[in-house]
Amino acid sequence: MSFVTRFAPSPTGPLHLGHAYSAMLAHDMARTRSGTFLLRIEDIDQSRARPEWEAQIYDDLRWLGLAWPSQVLLQSENARAYGRALDTLWDHGLLYQCDCNRRDIRAAAQAPQEGAPLHGPDGVIYPGTCRMKHPRIGSRPKGVALRLDLGKALGKMDTTPTYAETGEHAGSHGIDAPERTIGDIVLARRDMGTSYHLSVVVDDAAQGITHVVRGADLAEATGIHVILQHLLGLPTPMYHHHKLIRDATGKRLAKRDDARAISKYRADGASPDDIRAMVGLPSLFQKNPQG
Repeated sequence: MSFVTRFAPSPTGPLHLGHAYSAMLAHDMARTRSGTFLLRIEDIDQSRARPEWEAQIYDDLRWLGLAWPSQVLLQSENARAYGRALDTLWDHGLLYQCDCNRRDIRAAAQAPQEGAPLHGPDGVIYPGTCRMKHPRIGSRPKGVALRLDLGKALGKMDTTPTYAETGEHAGSHGIDAPERTIGDIVLARRDMGTSYHLSVVVDDAAQGITHVVRGADLAEATGIHVILQHLLGLPTPMYHHHKLIRDATGKRLAKRDDARAISKYRADGASPDDIRAMVGLPSLFQKNPQG
């Protein structure tokens, strides 16, 4: 089996040490397996994406010693593929229009008859307010939020799908009580026409990704992705959820942590091997990556 993985940053700020670790680990894993490392730019949120940040991503990754095929998948140029996936789910009666905002969802979930709200990968589990509000006939509506009717989707499956992990959590994993832990997630947003969950599943299949290497903070979303892969007839890759890089207080790094931006380390005279040492990876010239 060939090994194809990817690094998929959003051009909404500078790459920090956490990004560097994820990209280098994926690159190293592909290199030691004679595989392929691909780059994808997740820029579906055009209100936050900036061309200067995209250019900085390429520059920082090349400085780190990473290489990838010249063709980079840009999500902003892949809207038709997302639309086709949404049409498939709509035609199977698995999507419905949702008019709720975040305040509406919080209020409904906290209603006395509902008890304390449950949280999932996208925040408060949606209480199903709009599930029967709009007809699901005709063509898929555009310019509206669309949710997956998870209960109906699960009813179309013989069994809840599973997925395999490598690394620290190696083994076969199920999806625990998805209706309570995931809920009816948004698959198309009003302003984007898609969502992170839908686009990442479509893109991984389009790029032939066999191994998804990403941070442990995204492990909770894997159940969503595996269910969507099953519904859309797409292959399920292997998953490797790696450790998170944290600051001295144990806080996970975020893009707002400019002091830990790769570009600032570069400006201060650090080398790529210095960055590797900071995040606990061996020199690029050593053979066996950690993770």
